[in-house]
Amino acid sequence: LEFIKNPAGSISIDEVEPIESIVKRFATGAMSFGSISYEAHSTLAVAMNRLGAKSNSGEGGEDPMRFERKENGDWERSAIKQVASGRFGVTSYYLTNAEELQIKMAQGAKPGEGGQLPGDKVDDWIGATRHSTPGLGLISPPPHHDIYSIEDLAQLIYDLKNANRAGRVNVKLVSEAG
Repeated sequence: LEFIKNPAGSISIDEVEPIESIVKRFATGAMSFGSISYEAHSTLAVAMNRLGAKSNSGEGGEDPMRFERKENGDWERSAIKQVASGRFGVTSYYLTNAEELQIKMAQGAKPGEGGQLPGDKVDDWIGATRHSTPGLGLISPPPHHDIYSIEDLAQLIYDLKNANRAGRVNVKLVSEAG
């Protein structure tokens, strides 16, 4: 690999965007702690919070214990909270503990199918976080059953904005029908 020096010279450091403003645009993908493990999920959140970037809760909710800062200043709270069709783990406390709320319109990996979590994976902890019954399979339906028009989507955005006036709201779409 050979680097060619710019004949015009270097850019002054005063003209370069500060690292803090660059890192603010970094975000992890949306993954529930059930998909990658609680330890990995909370570690990603701590790392992103230390950087000033954002992690995403995914559609499974988040343990409310993570909303409080630790004694050492670390924070396991995901800055982005996802609201999916199953509404798992979505409470007013969950919504108010976010910098950004993301409406997930469909399953990106399997559009049109919805998401399924088999009952044997719904342990006491996942059941409590998702406000469901341990041992019972969970299904995120392909559509949001309260969104059938652009006006319905606007209503959900309005409702989420009222739940967290300081938070931003975005809509995650998929690239194919579903």
